Amino acid sequence: MKSVNPKQLTDAEAALLAHVDHTLLSPAAVWPEIQTICDEGVQYGVASVCIPPTFVRRAADHLAGRLPVCTVIGFPNGYHTADVKAFETRCAVADGAGEIDMVIDIGAVKEGCYDRTADEIRAVRAACPGKILKVIVETCLLTDDEKIRLTEIVADSGADYIKTSTGFSTGGATFADIELFARHVRGIRIKAAGGIKSVADAERFLDLGADRLGT
Repeated sequence: MKSVNPKQLTDAEAALLAHVDHTLLSPAAVWPEIQTICDEGVQYGVASVCIPPTFVRRAADHLAGRLPVCTVIGFPNGYHTADVKAFETRCAVADGAGEIDMVIDIGAVKEGCYDRTADEIRAVRAACPGKILKVIVETCLLTDDEKIRLTEIVADSGADYIKTSTGFSTGGATFADIELFARHVRGIRIKAAGGIKSVADAERFLDLGADRLGT
């Protein structure tokens, strides 16, 4: 998306940006880059900045409450144990994170062990009381039946959002997945993430039912 002067934003552009988690999760990211997206996030009025856990404290200190800091847990593969994910979450909250995007154990879902999935989401939920919790289910690795079942599990486990993707697997958000989630979610919101590279696509995801965009 091209850079524009914030003073020249239309109401529609500002409304779209208010749904964006301005994201930088490259393993090679360095502090000047993180500081830049923090400053851009404030400047453009995004929903949050989503950054690696190692930068949360510095970003929170730099932002001083001007913008929520989001970070990722169990990222990107999700195969950390529930105890490790809960510990990561407590550390992130202590460092100043206001939003948590956790990756579930995809293998548990593929084995049909949905109780295990629910337990780990609840463990992370308990570790971040009062914070926004988004659950990354990595839709590119799931069947439609698994996606539908996860809308129930995520909602029942106390999370705030179901999120499509890490952006580090075999695919990102698709219009079809957002349509599917929108038909089945109850009491939670939807975050589309991974591969969103144009304003037209961002608008389409919002129109289909997404409330947040990771891009």
